[in-house]
Amino acid sequence: MMNVSAQVVPGGNTVLRLISPSLSRDARQRLQWMDFYERHGRNARLTCRRFGISPDTFYRWRRRYHPHRLESLEDDRHTRRPRRVRQPQTPPELVERIRALREQYPRWGKAKLAVLLRREGLTLSVSTIGRVLTRLKARGVLREPASPRRRRGAWRPRPHAQRLPAGYRVVAPGDLVQVDTLHVSVLPGDHRKQFTARDMISRYDVVEVYSRATAGTATAFLDVLLPRMPFPVRALQIDGGSEFRGAFEMACAARGLHLFVIPPRSPKLQSHVERAHRTHQEEFYQVWEVEPDLATHRAQLQAWAQIYNTIRPHQHLNDLTPLEYCQRYTLGKG
Repeated sequence: MMNVSAQVVPGGNTVLRLISPSLSRDARQRLQWMDFYERHGRNARLTCRRFGISPDTFYRWRRRYHPHRLESLEDDRHTRRPRRVRQPQTPPELVERIRALREQYPRWGKAKLAVLLRREGLTLSVSTIGRVLTRLKARGVLREPASPRRRRGAWRPRPHAQRLPAGYRVVAPGDLVQVDTLHVSVLPGDHRKQFTARDMISRYDVVEVYSRATAGTATAFLDVLLPRMPFPVRALQIDGGSEFRGAFEMACAARGLHLFVIPPRSPKLQSHVERAHRTHQEEFYQVWEVEPDLATHRAQLQAWAQIYNTIRPHQHLNDLTPLEYCQRYTLGKG
């Protein structure tokens, strides 16, 4: 017998004297319902409002409650599962046929299997086939191919590119230049790709536009990026785009440039060049009348880049231009 006692006094009030520590927390909570109910004139609605429970819940436990057997408020003795559960009625030969079809066509679902069975003169509902498959899986008798595990951010070794090392320091212009592409629509149906490189320290930008973004055009951009930067470039950071593989990666290796690639779905790691794209969209493409001719477009883009790097003040640089910042940094080192 549980070491629990309760005293019922005249008037219907219940005074709890001792509660066994083996009583669960949920059962103790329900005992509080019953005690409050007795001490407040057996007002069920007041009890429900006090404890935030529904009347159905209260009355269900009220019917189960026995004041001298507080274990009656425990969950484990009152399951809603029927004592007798209906057994599957699908004939074993049909179950075996469903299993054989599913193993023959492992990626086909219950609806397709129902069609195949109808072709054989066997009519079963789609839901019945689904339940059969569920039972077969639970019994472990249905052999299905394992789904390939996709590891988020899984790294595939590359010839030259690598993840940014934890101890890599970015303190001077050229230590890390972020490179990315921007989709540009000059005319309906006329799409181009702008390559943008932004230095993380000086915010100096190098931009160029091409008809497509390929490893070849990325390599061509690398050829103009290095001489246009007013300082030596030590490392580039890119995303996993196909344009930054192959010939581009080999060109970086040949020039002795560190090439760091960010993990998939990590655009925040390219926040500087993403911010550069926003600036170019708002202050160039939304303001200038960009000509549809590619050569003219390139000339206009370089005129804008000159304005950005040498005239436009940058708040992050204390209102210096990127070029002024680079010049002062060089003088400070000297």
